[in-house]
Amino acid sequence: MIEINEVSYSYANASALNNISLSISRGEAIVLMGPNGSGKSTLLKLLNGIISPDRGVYKFDNEEITHKKLQDAKFSKLFHQKIGFVFQNSETQLFCADIFDEIAFEPRQMGMSESEVETRVNDCLDLLGIQSFKHRSPYHLSGGEKRKVALACVLSLNPDVLVLDEPMNGLDPRTQRWLVEFLVQLNKAGKTIITSTHNIELVKEISSRAILFDENHTIAADRPTEELLDDVELLIRVNLVDKYYQKR
Repeated sequence: MIEINEVSYSYANASALNNISLSISRGEAIVLMGPNGSGKSTLLKLLNGIISPDRGVYKFDNEEITHKKLQDAKFSKLFHQKIGFVFQNSETQLFCADIFDEIAFEPRQMGMSESEVETRVNDCLDLLGIQSFKHRSPYHLSGGEKRKVALACVLSLNPDVLVLDEPMNGLDPRTQRWLVEFLVQLNKAGKTIITSTHNIELVKEISSRAILFDENHTIAADRPTEELLDDVELLIRVNLVDKYYQKR
């Protein structure tokens, strides 16, 4: 479903991705791990068409995704219906004064009828248990509530792929647990889930495969999640954990 072949990307001559190659099949649950600044968030932006490779090729459903193609409104709409991005900071995604309008924004942009928009918004509100927020301002919500609204905004288009950047950040334990179980259910329903996280305690629950980045902005390992977490020497070497890390 997703193919990345020898992709590199730099910010102002500072390397962020260095000759990355990987493939992701439909329905997989994958976690991206690595120290800060290793390239995880950059890869997620590239997967969602926010940035394009300096070198290399990105294909989604056998179609090469390029900056030029994404300038075409029809192509861009079709692409963004298939893959949705939940940003690390939920407030980055929230800009409407009313939560109904927030969740309705993308379906309306896609040209859906207002009756279809209302159905999709209400379905998402029900799915995430936030019907009571329907006409509140997102700016008055807690961090966990904002994360649910951000998820609802993405799920309103029913994408095949859900990409999340550090979704556990800033959430209390109860909301983290809810999110883990929600992602597991989405994956069981057939969604491809790609998550970047530092939360080692939860990665086994939300993924079956782990891709580990190192400080050279390359992929140091691509293995089944449990197998990778057992390789403590590797985790220490890439600076994901320290020498006092204890496996659980």
